[in-house]
Amino acid sequence: MGTTVFERRPAPVSVVRHSLSATRQSVFWLDGLERPRHPTLTGEVTADLVVVGGGYTGLWTALRAKERDPHRSVILVEARTIGWAASGRNGGFCEASLTHGEENGANRWPDELEQLERLGRANLDAIGETVDRYELDAEFERTGQLAVAVEPHQLDWIAGEEGFLDADAVRAQVGSPTYLGGLWSRDDCALVHPAKLAVELARVAVDLGVEIYEHSPVRALGDGPVVRTEHGTVRAQQVALATNAFPSLLRRNRLMTVPVYDYVLMTEPLTDQQWAEIGWAERQGLADLANQFHYYRRSADGRILFGGYDAVYHYGGRIRAGYENRPESFERLASHFFTTFPQLEGLQFTHKWAGAIDTCSRFCAFYGTARKGAVAYALGFTGLGVGASRFAADVMLDLLSGEDTERTELAMVRERPIPFPPEPAASMGVAATRWAMDRADHDGGRRNLLLKTLDAVGMGFDS
Repeated sequence: MGTTVFERRPAPVSVVRHSLSATRQSVFWLDGLERPRHPTLTGEVTADLVVVGGGYTGLWTALRAKERDPHRSVILVEARTIGWAASGRNGGFCEASLTHGEENGANRWPDELEQLERLGRANLDAIGETVDRYELDAEFERTGQLAVAVEPHQLDWIAGEEGFLDADAVRAQVGSPTYLGGLWSRDDCALVHPAKLAVELARVAVDLGVEIYEHSPVRALGDGPVVRTEHGTVRAQQVALATNAFPSLLRRNRLMTVPVYDYVLMTEPLTDQQWAEIGWAERQGLADLANQFHYYRRSADGRILFGGYDAVYHYGGRIRAGYENRPESFERLASHFFTTFPQLEGLQFTHKWAGAIDTCSRFCAFYGTARKGAVAYALGFTGLGVGASRFAADVMLDLLSGEDTERTELAMVRERPIPFPPEPAASMGVAATRWAMDRADHDGGRRNLLLKTLDAVGMGFDS
């Protein structure tokens, strides 16, 4: 069994310790962000549509509902505050892919791949158009993304592809000694300030007439349909569920996703000299090609966000604030950062945080209806929901309309993924799959019998 570049060239322990010595447990994107407060729902109200969840999926659904029909009354209820969970703490990569990458889409829906890619590009274009139309202050940049090979077998996967860069060319873009080559997709990814995007979507929704209620956790979904919060009730004609990694209000979806924790570091601002050391003038988003991959990007104020690699599941699918501080994950990320950029030794991280990803077995969102078509849902984005959440909003609204559309006729929309098993099988399966993926990264990318079997039955595990 081989080693990875991060094991062959580990950062000195003293460098890692220094880099984390002043780091605070805080989400950089949410730190000090000004945002309006919305009231708590009390008493009984009515609406044509009630949206459950104040992240991207819920916000896009509310906004698109009003754009489609300005006369429709829309209420959105959020358990805490707008964008506080995954939508406010992700890496800020807004990708065109609706299928968690071309390979996943080609393996699952080869006959629809061209259509899905066209719809994905149109969706990303529409996000950019929305940013322009409403003048969203969200640091939206259509930078593209550079996928880098850091092991020889990864280089074999991308050689000959359109946008391929050899070692010299990729290092001319971003100066890392770990890069053996890269694939630059110039137009299928944008960068965005995640929390600002959520706040701005909420602002526009309110301007269009949506009523938003924060600190209003939903306790039950009753017939009617009726949404019962901690202190109030919404009687509605239709309901859109956008609950992400949190337990579904529909029993049928309780085993369809598992919450997986992802960990992130943010550096202090780099000096001009430090930027000169690594280049990165094109500001692309970056990710390596391993199963356990890293993603990283520049921020508007000259920092580097570095996250990924570890994807941690906790027994029973629990979501707890205590899981967000995992020193071994932050130390591993810091070491991998300085393996990637040894010329930045001495740099410190100011923020560390984590968040739960709603992982499903097919790696991308699934959709459906309940209660005789009065309730729609979308979940299971598996880490690529920043862009796909807008598409999901339109799918849910299409489903609630009862009309057949190009979106609702997709096999991706009509089919459900395979559910995860109940405990203790879920924990055992996730642990075994993570071990197998790590083994593949250490064995030239070769997938063992477990991974091949999961591929064959349409299951998997990814961050």
